Amino acid sequence: MAGSKSPKKPFNFYWIYAIIGIVLISLNLFNWQGGSSVITPSDFEQMVANGDVNEVVIVNHKTARVYLNPEALDQEPHNKKIKKPTFGMPNTGPHYIFEIGSGDVFDTDLKTWSKEYGLKYKYTTEEDWFGGLLSLILPILIFVGIWFFIMRRMSGGSGGGGGQIFSIGKSKAQLFDKERSTNVTFEDVAGLEGAKEEVQEIVDFLKKPQKYTDLGAKIPRGALLVGPPGTGKTLLARAVAGEAKVPFFSLSGSDFVEMFVGVGASRVRDLFKQAKDKAPSIIFIDEIDAIGRARGKGMAQGANDERENTLNQLLTEMDGFGTNTGVIVLAATNRADVLDRALVRPGRFDRQIHVDLPEVHERKEIFKVHLKPLKIDETVDIDFLSKQTPGFSGADIANICNEAALIAARNNKKKIGRQDFLDAVDRIIGGLEKKNKIISDHERKAIAFHEAGHAAVSWLVKYASPLVKVTIIPRGRSLGAAWYLPEERQITTTEQLVDEMCAALGGRAAEEVMFGKISTGALSDLEKVTKQAYAMVSIYGLNDKIGNRSYYDSSGQSDYSFSKPYSEKTAEMIDQEVSALIETSYERTKNILIENKDKLIILAEKLLEKEVIFRDDLEEIFGKSKFEDELNEEKKVSKKTPAAEEPKEEKTENKTEDIAEQIEASEVENENTTNEETNENKA
Repeated sequence: MAGSKSPKKPFNFYWIYAIIGIVLISLNLFNWQGGSSVITPSDFEQMVANGDVNEVVIVNHKTARVYLNPEALDQEPHNKKIKKPTFGMPNTGPHYIFEIGSGDVFDTDLKTWSKEYGLKYKYTTEEDWFGGLLSLILPILIFVGIWFFIMRRMSGGSGGGGGQIFSIGKSKAQLFDKERSTNVTFEDVAGLEGAKEEVQEIVDFLKKPQKYTDLGAKIPRGALLVGPPGTGKTLLARAVAGEAKVPFFSLSGSDFVEMFVGVGASRVRDLFKQAKDKAPSIIFIDEIDAIGRARGKGMAQGANDERENTLNQLLTEMDGFGTNTGVIVLAATNRADVLDRALVRPGRFDRQIHVDLPEVHERKEIFKVHLKPLKIDETVDIDFLSKQTPGFSGADIANICNEAALIAARNNKKKIGRQDFLDAVDRIIGGLEKKNKIISDHERKAIAFHEAGHAAVSWLVKYASPLVKVTIIPRGRSLGAAWYLPEERQITTTEQLVDEMCAALGGRAAEEVMFGKISTGALSDLEKVTKQAYAMVSIYGLNDKIGNRSYYDSSGQSDYSFSKPYSEKTAEMIDQEVSALIETSYERTKNILIENKDKLIILAEKLLEKEVIFRDDLEEIFGKSKFEDELNEEKKVSKKTPAAEEPKEEKTENKTEDIAEQIEASEVENENTTNEETNENKA
């Protein structure tokens, strides 16, 4: 604006340091009074003999300063040796200096020269006060400078205040409000309809509290998002930040943890103080199990006092004598079983919102979100992709879409096709394809029969997961793989589990039937079967001898216990029943393969020829599955059964294991995992 005066800038004291530096540099660059040249005692003796020396001054009996006659200054060789002063100023000396060496001898020489040539000399003593002062003050200046630097760092003067020592007790929460908000909304969160409804209710309460308070409802203290990794808990919280239009404080549970005692509790107090000042507001604590673990459960008692103090302060802030009106706490964890019971009681975290792995229709919605920015062609079928990815989380689906784009770009394609997505699924589950792996013909044949055994048994038993394809191309750590498409079911019967065990044992059984010997290639199969058998006997109560008992501890307290919840006699009985179950399944698997040995050989030879075979190839060799019609009929009946008739508790308990089975069944079924195992096969 015309006529307005610009504000004066404050004087910067660094200019003083710059001026002092310039002066010191100029004193060194410009020779104001001339300089002294260094000579030897013999040169001085020659000058005395020539009558050029006017006076010599001996300083501290060590150094001699030579002053020449004015006439000698302009003569050779002094006019060339002596440094002339700057700007034509007179050179008053000293003109030469030298070290005298032995003081007694030089004193005698001076007396002689004084008598012969009339040399004037004198002795003087000088103290280097500047050097002494500098040696005294310089360390002090260094310490003061370091102190000021540390103080500025601690007070946040340089580098910000959040992480400095004086502000170490301050909260590290990231604030999102009207000025700074996220771009994520509920539209970006796909497949979490139930969780979104509960979270939207909290957002709606903050926006329109009167709608609820008129009915006498109280604002919920907190909500805990619980679910496996990658299901979208943090994404849901980011959507709340984008939708709430109220201050949103976001931080991780590890942000409270510090090496100093009392810092965690101080940060909790500061966090809730900021939230109360900006109420109504939301606090989101990600991975709350970092500070919310059950107290007194540690292996070394007393080692976790700082974490427990932080938890105690959090409990006090959430529901102590004081009330935090308008402050809602959201938290996320995938380890709800290890949280302290006082933290998850009503009045603190009033509700637990379960964010489970997405079902097939939810995966379809997630695929739609992640396929928006990608260039795909008409061969990509979202329904097909959602059915091909059972047990995949939202993060896994995002990874598949990105990997498919990378594969298409690697092949110089303009658009991403269906095969790129299938290759991406193979890459993520099985690992990178290793076409240059050296495998002998004997090993390759053994691998082919191993995989053919998996495929044949899964086709010939009723409840095994439907086969997608079989390959003997090395991928990741495996030398071959059988790919299945597990059925998404809520509960699993004994017959279904036994058939899956038989399908997993098909590889080893095929090796014994065809070659009369077995190899180390069934490592992952045996690991899966053993875990599944122990779960059937000791967790799900599916064994007649053990009975309807479960030794599973859903509270997670068994993680801190050294003892088993059953006697040694029961442990021996469990081991015997597990062994009998596995061996019975193995004998059944061998009998199935012996009855269909000719078809097994045809399948293995086809696998050796093509390296990859699909479901159609099995149907061509074994014929249509005789159980297909029965299974389709069972599915129709199950759809007509009302959901309310199913025991709610049983569904919840079995779903976790079923998801684990889906993930395991989706993984590579083989198999030879190391070069050492391959060498054992050779032997």
